Amino acid sequence: MLSSAAITFRHRTYHFNPLQPLDISLPLMPGNENVNCFWAEPVQVETITVGDFVGSVAQGGSTNYQRVHLTPHGNGTHTECYGHISPAPNATLDNCLHRFLFVAQLVSATPQPQDNGDLVILLEDVLAQLDVNDLPEALVLRTLPNLESKRTAQYSGTNPTYLEPALAEFLARHGVEHLLLDLPSVDREEDGGALLAHHAFWQYPYDTRTQATITELIFVPDAVEDGWYLLQQQVTSLVLDASPSKPVLYALTEAPAQVSFVEAPH
Repeated sequence: MLSSAAITFRHRTYHFNPLQPLDISLPLMPGNENVNCFWAEPVQVETITVGDFVGSVAQGGSTNYQRVHLTPHGNGTHTECYGHISPAPNATLDNCLHRFLFVAQLVSATPQPQDNGDLVILLEDVLAQLDVNDLPEALVLRTLPNLESKRTAQYSGTNPTYLEPALAEFLARHGVEHLLLDLPSVDREEDGGALLAHHAFWQYPYDTRTQATITELIFVPDAVEDGWYLLQQQVTSLVLDASPSKPVLYALTEAPAQVSFVEAPH
């Protein structure tokens, strides 16, 4: 069984254990126990019946056969592309996301209160934890305090924490292509449709980063330490701007540099 693998990133080799995944997605289930935002209806699972057939083994059927009703942007962990703010018919996640493994850095930051009462993740607080000369392909942002209630939070109407647009702009300008965070949105819940951080991260519409994605409503347990990881981005093959997703991290350990020994002349 494969218990060790290696990748090379910017001329450095890292090892990881593919048998030790760290799932940072939130599972979806029927009812009101899922994290929810933007007034989305709760996830619904309906048993399908056709004639004498009942799609429930518990109800005497031969198989389980169910219909799921969900809203990707409002129910649970989801990944979105620039199609979220674009009318272009080809701006779909399946057209934008063609790689699924990325080198990522996990950082934790505390939102700062603003004069209007909002809580905002500021560029300066995240930048203090990054090396601008060695940025990852993906940034995973954990907000503090990291409460377990994030798993089932009902965010609608609560004006939850969001990002300073300057942070999204910085990430875009420095080539960070994927942003993952444990918030409902990178933008304020109600901002009159400005969506400043969305526009800044995707550089839309003037220099659109079509390959870039934003993943919202993740949850990173406290046991997962800040640092470097291999990110596996799993999504459903939906021809939409967004999809329910399952981001998974693998801790990276940098391999020691090779040392060459030259025998000294006698």
